Amino acid sequence: MAKPRFDVLGIGNAIVDIIARTQEDFLLSHAMQKGAMVLIDEARAHSIYAAMGPALEISGGSAANTIVGVASFGASAAFIGKVREDELGRTFAHDIRAAGVSFETPLAAGGSSTGRCYILVTPDGERTMNTYLGAAQELGPGDIDSEMVAASAITYLEGYLWDPKNAKQAFLKAASIAHEAQRLVALTLSDAFCVDRWREEFLELIRTGIVDVTFANEAEIKSLYQTADFDTAVAALREDAALAVVTRSEQGCWIVSREGTQRVGAVPIERLVDATGAGDLFASGFLFGLARGVDLSTAARLGALAASEVIQHMGARPETSLEALAQQNGLPA
Repeated sequence: MAKPRFDVLGIGNAIVDIIARTQEDFLLSHAMQKGAMVLIDEARAHSIYAAMGPALEISGGSAANTIVGVASFGASAAFIGKVREDELGRTFAHDIRAAGVSFETPLAAGGSSTGRCYILVTPDGERTMNTYLGAAQELGPGDIDSEMVAASAITYLEGYLWDPKNAKQAFLKAASIAHEAQRLVALTLSDAFCVDRWREEFLELIRTGIVDVTFANEAEIKSLYQTADFDTAVAALREDAALAVVTRSEQGCWIVSREGTQRVGAVPIERLVDATGAGDLFASGFLFGLARGVDLSTAARLGALAASEVIQHMGARPETSLEALAQQNGLPA
C-alpha cells in the first residue's frame, strides 16, 4: 500500500459561522431550542441575522473545523466541501487554505449562496445553532476526488452530510473508495437531533463496517440507542462498532471497542468561553494520533488537549498551534 499523501481528508458541509453572544430570553423569543442544531431556510437566516447582536464571522463547518485542527498539529490535511463563488465562499476558501489545508473543490458559479451557521452563545458557553446549508447541500458524488480519497490515511465524514441527498451519495462513494484503497473511514454523529433524523441509517453504517471509527458525545450515543442510561448505550455501541470514542465534556472520553472500554480524562481549563467546536477539535487530535500510529489513549489525550484549547475562546478553530501545545504537554506531535 502506497504511503498516504494526506493524514486526514475531511468531507463535510462548508459553512461560515456567524457567532454572537446572547441571553436565554433571545432563544425563547425566537423559538430556539437551546443546544440544538436546526436547519433553516434563507428567509429564516436573514431574520435571525437581523435580530442577533454584534457577530463574529469565522469559517466553520464541523468536518472543516476538525481538518483545520489536524493541520494545526502539523499533519497533512485536505478538505472537500461546496461553497458558492460569493463573498462568504471566497472567505471560506481563503481561510481553510491559510490554515494549511488542501482545498481544491471548485467554487460554484451559480445556485444557492454559501452556507452559514448562526451560532448563539449563552453566558454558560452553550451554543445554539441555526444552519442554512445553501451551497453546501449541493455537494455530490461528482465533487469527490477519488485520487485524494485513496491517498488519505483516514477519510473523515460528518453526520450532517446525511441531510442532503446528494451529499449522502458523496459520503458513500468516498467510503467505498477509501476501503478499496485499504484506508480508514471515520464518522462523527454530529448532533443528537441529527441522530434522531437518521438513527437507523447511522446504525447500519456502523454495523456493516462502512465506518471504521465513530465519534459521538453522550447525548448522541443515548439518542442512537434510545436510552437515558449512558452505560447501556456504551454496551450497545461496543457490540456494534469496531472502534468508537464517546466524549462527556469535563468527564473526559470513553474509548469503546469490542475488546472493552477505556476512560481518558479531560484537560482542565481556566474558563469555558464557547463550547462551539469542542467535539470537532477532539476529533482532530484523535485522528492525528490515529494517523501517526500512537496508542489509542495517547490519541485521546491529544483530542482532549485540542478540545481544551478551542473552548477557552470564541470560535471553533484553534488560535494556538496545536503542535506546539502538544509538545509543551509532552505529547507526540
